[in-house]
Amino acid sequence: MSSTRDIDALIEMMARLPGLGPRSARRAVLHLIRKRALLLTPLADLMQTVAATARECLRCGNVGTTDICDICLSEKRATGELCVVEDVADLWAMERSQVFKGRYHVLGGTLSALDAVGPEDLRIPQLLTRVEEESITEVILALNATVDGQTTAHYIADQLDGRVRLTSLAQGVPIGGELDYLDDGTITAALRARKDL
Repeated sequence: MSSTRDIDALIEMMARLPGLGPRSARRAVLHLIRKRALLLTPLADLMQTVAATARECLRCGNVGTTDICDICLSEKRATGELCVVEDVADLWAMERSQVFKGRYHVLGGTLSALDAVGPEDLRIPQLLTRVEEESITEVILALNATVDGQTTAHYIADQLDGRVRLTSLAQGVPIGGELDYLDDGTITAALRARKDL
């Protein structure tokens, strides 16, 4: 029996995390072991707690430790604006900007014919229900500029046509971006979305 079996198993598990390969996982585990009292033990305790309490918000699909997340419960949020995102990571990215003050709806992915993902596999029916029940006046489609993201946006737009104001995030040249470093699709989107000065 190997004396490092559990450590090797931890390294393998860590290597499955996004952004970590076997070498990075090995370094992370070694660092955690060296800082056992300061990092490893508290991390293990927190992971156990999160594993027992984490759940999806029943209203928007965000991740938290209660049935309805803090964003949905906040009375300071604009109740008429609903920002639709693909997954929780996108919601968290929007929140980091601290610009959007409305509420969110997490779809849980995008439509994909190749992967056999249809509207009923996502949280699209719940979105349509929320628009009716919560008196939503604007739906902001903040979906990724991929083929599946745009297909999903068009599908949702068709479903909500005439019921609410539909908007999407601007696409094109990022602030500080140089044209020489941008791909053709970004330049095309930026040119089509040009505005008067």
